[in-house]
Amino acid sequence: MTPSVTVLGQGAMGRALASALLAAGYPATVWNRTPGRPVPAGAAELPLPEALTGELVIVCLFDHASIHETLDPFAGKLAGRAVVNLTSTEPAGARELAGWAAGHGIEYLDGGIMATPPMIGGPGASLLYSGSAAVFERYRAVLEVFGTAEYFGADAGCASLVDFALLAGMYTMFAGFYHGAAMVRPAGIPAAEFGARAAAWVSAIAGSLPEMGATIDSGDYAEPHQSLTFTKAALDAIVGASREAGVDLDIVGAVRNLADRQIAAGFGAHSSERMFESLTPPAARWPPSPAPAAR
Repeated sequence: MTPSVTVLGQGAMGRALASALLAAGYPATVWNRTPGRPVPAGAAELPLPEALTGELVIVCLFDHASIHETLDPFAGKLAGRAVVNLTSTEPAGARELAGWAAGHGIEYLDGGIMATPPMIGGPGASLLYSGSAAVFERYRAVLEVFGTAEYFGADAGCASLVDFALLAGMYTMFAGFYHGAAMVRPAGIPAAEFGARAAAWVSAIAGSLPEMGATIDSGDYAEPHQSLTFTKAALDAIVGASREAGVDLDIVGAVRNLADRQIAAGFGAHSSERMFESLTPPAARWPPSPAPAAR
């Protein structure tokens, strides 16, 4: 039997989710947090609490606080239903929502969307989930309408953690691109032209990431592909070139600082992956604390 689905939130991502459901043949009810915002053709738009009619309720709102503002008054109506939260929520917030849901008899699954709205429903979209395994398996066909669905376990905060970790890498990469584009601007090289070069270069070297991760996991940095001392010399040269171009060192300076700390500790001959240790990550201890009690 085809489940009925409610999508709460009709921003760009919420509309994309509802559109994908309708295209796949799922009856979709939507609620618009902002009056007058357009909704996909064929979607049944209703006010709250009338909109909470689907057996599966997908939440795609602005932030953690807006979820409580929207759902708290109708928690009783949601009892016995499954809620999938696709709002960008920190791990602690996801665990808090899982505790809140459990206290109201609501099944809860948290998700992270690794896609832009135009990608939803296409081959490049990926969504990460954690929380209720029962909800994930029961509605997996629905979730796979949006993109590849991957489950990360019962702790509701884990999908969010992986989501934000991937985004941290993305935003840092983008910032490095901005820095490089700023360096070449005085030479008259447009950012778009530099972007094409950067895309090819990043694609060529991205395949080395799993090997770098294996080195970090081993904790053995003594056999370097490239030593920290060598990397430090390269970073010093990049800093000099940046200063010559009049570019601030907010980004490259921070990377050089990671290398400096390990060299100062006596590890200059070790592999450059040892910069990871400058971030002082704790030993594996997930989740960091018990799930908060329901509100």
